Amino acid sequence: MTPISCIIPVHNEAPRVAAVLAAVAGHPDLSEVIVVDDGSTDGTPEVVEAAIAGAANTRLIRLSPNRGKTGALSVGIAEAGAPLLMLIDGDLQGLTPAHVAALAAPVRDGRAEMSISLRDNAPKLWHWIGIDYISGERVLPRAVLEEGIAALDRLPKFGFEVHLNSLALGQGARIAVVRWQGVRSPLKGAKMGRWRGIRADARMMGDIFRTVPPQRLLGQIARMRARRVA
Repeated sequence: MTPISCIIPVHNEAPRVAAVLAAVAGHPDLSEVIVVDDGSTDGTPEVVEAAIAGAANTRLIRLSPNRGKTGALSVGIAEAGAPLLMLIDGDLQGLTPAHVAALAAPVRDGRAEMSISLRDNAPKLWHWIGIDYISGERVLPRAVLEEGIAALDRLPKFGFEVHLNSLALGQGARIAVVRWQGVRSPLKGAKMGRWRGIRADARMMGDIFRTVPPQRLLGQIARMRARRVA
């Protein structure tokens, strides 16, 4: 089977990251797991180290100061050694090894060039249109990123997913949407408090729109739907 490097960017996810690592560390479909701690201040690195103790091919990279999600992913991608990459958010609830295998299958089997998760609590609109265009859980060939990897360090902190969409569409990638029943991603308000969560969501959307303007983003979503194979 084609090797897969799993990259997990985390920032202040001490209450949640161990459950994610329980699903991926030692998974037979993954040749390595790289956790990139992005300047956490809540003890996340210590939780990660305890969770991966004794797990083969699993390691932690610690960054300081905080670089944002795009910066953390850039470091993880540079360190990854496999031809396929799996990207997993570090705050998921309900993730199991079966979900990990399901996300890998369409790309590993040659049915698609990129797979994207659709979690239970993704916005209803994404369920209605059948795709979550900013999902943080994907599998793709490393080659998809080659022509755009130099731009990662210039992107806003949360511009990675829509930048990746542009690269994949530019290469004519087929996209498989994997419905992850039982998997949820907590809202920022639940993690940070209502007002801090609202501000964090606003900053994230600002980063997305700086990377791909709103009028182009709608076209991107339409093109992604057209490239769906599952």
